Amino acid sequence: MSNPVALITGCSSGIGQALAQVCLDEGYTVYATARNPDTLAPLTARGAIAVTLDVNDAGQVAACSERLRQEAGRLDLLVNNAGYGAMGPVLDADRDTLLRQFNTNVFAPLELVRANAELLRESRGLIVNIGSVSGVTTTPFSGVYCASKAALHALSDALRLELAPFEIGVLTVQPGAIASDFGNNASAAITMGEASWFKPWEKAVQARARASQKASSTSARDFAVELMGYIKNPLRPETALIGAGARSMVRLKRWLPASVLDSRLRKRFGLDRRLT
Repeated sequence: MSNPVALITGCSSGIGQALAQVCLDEGYTVYATARNPDTLAPLTARGAIAVTLDVNDAGQVAACSERLRQEAGRLDLLVNNAGYGAMGPVLDADRDTLLRQFNTNVFAPLELVRANAELLRESRGLIVNIGSVSGVTTTPFSGVYCASKAALHALSDALRLELAPFEIGVLTVQPGAIASDFGNNASAAITMGEASWFKPWEKAVQARARASQKASSTSARDFAVELMGYIKNPLRPETALIGAGARSMVRLKRWLPASVLDSRLRKRFGLDRRLT
């Protein structure tokens, strides 16, 4: 019997690269993707197959799927990990900002599923969509990102129900704070105009962009090892909460009255003062 095959997007660093390493440890044939294949050298050195893939490029998505069919002939695990966080006040997010965020975090994962659905059906494979606790508990200055992850969660729920007759599994992962390049990328993706109402809160916006990168953050390796435990478990839950703060963030949303949670978040981000 041939090795199981995994396709993982966003393997240039962080969660994607760590999960690819763990999949290699587990005996998978790993197709690791990134926009810049040079970043995949640590994986190809271990036998992973590098694929140049911008998840927003329909041609590259189709070529990746065809390559899988021709070379591997199967797909047991699809991990939709590629993504980024658009940060800034919702009022400052124009249509292009919204489209860029949703193209990468919502539409691209669905296109990867569509492109590889036949292979997944033949292998009775598993789709893993990397969402976020931010898709459950919305915080100020990250509304566009939070909305994209909430949308991904909803699509994952629908896919899990609809694909059950075809024996394709769907696991939604909601990470907490994971040590990666996410904070740097989010800081680079801050949208705030020079005339923004929120200039007095600029430091709070920057702090939100870096919120997941702190001393208590879970390492990408530890995250990947825990996630592999779920992947290997046939009795896995529908949703996996992994990483620092993941469960506590969800509990805040689930159990606190909205007025209390709003008050805490306004205070934390300095939004409890009024400007006239």
